[in-house]
Formats: sequence, structure tokens, C-alpha cells
Amino acid sequence: MRVHAAPSYGLHRRIENYMQKSLFVRIVICLFTCGFAFYSYLDKQNDLTSLRIAIPTKMKSLKAIQEENMRLRYEIDQFENPGHLMQLARSGEFAHLKQPLATEVITLREEFIAQQTKEEEILVSFKLSPSLAVGTSP
Repeated sequence: MRVHAAPSYGLHRRIENYMQKSLFVRIVICLFTCGFAFYSYLDKQNDLTSLRIAIPTKMKSLKAIQEENMRLRYEIDQFENPGHLMQLARSGEFAHLKQPLATEVITLREEFIAQQTKEEEILVSFKLSPSLAVGTSP
């Protein structure tokens, strides 16, 4: 009796061919995954670099805004200076205004109550700390 080894050899050859294809597919998937990870890393680095490039221009504009705020604060302080206010009071534009007498001053206190949401029903009240002076001219 003669036994043929050819089918066994063909099966072995098919398994070996399948293993080579499977290995090739695994390598392709691994390369694709590594490429995607590298691309994503480079994209994040590009975003970071663009932000680093934008920082000096933003800082420059921030400094300009801060200087403008300081200039405006100085102008407000100069305008609200009591000497300047007295000078304005002496000018003809504000000559019709007079200092009210103590009997003509009425002090009012106001309270504001606001309801924030129906679920919370929190009441907030604000009391005005400065008094409101109302004067009448004779």
C-alpha cells in the first residue's frame, strides 16, 4: 500500500501561506496605527507651536490695553479731584446748582429683592450703603 503525502504537504503549505498573509496584515495594521499616532502627535505639536507664536502678540496687545486703562484711570482721578470739581462748580455752566440745606435733604433707603429661580427660590437683598440725598431748590 502506498500512502500519498501530497495532501499533507498541500495543507501544510496552505497554513504557511495563511500565516504569512496574517503576519503581513498585522504588520500593515501596526504601521497604520503607528502612523496615525505619529500624525496626531505632530498635529498637537503644530497646535502648540501656533499658540506659542501667538503669545507675544497677545501679550503686546494686553500691555497696550493695560496702559490705556492706567491712562483712563488717571484721567478719571484728575476729573474727580475735589479741586477740579470746585473749579467746575464755579464755572458758569454749573452756576445754577446750589448746595442744599440740611432741612432740604431727604435720606431714602432702598432694598431690592430678586428671585433667582423657581427651583431654588433664593431671595437676595441688596441694601444701599450710601444714602441717596435729594435736594430741592427754592
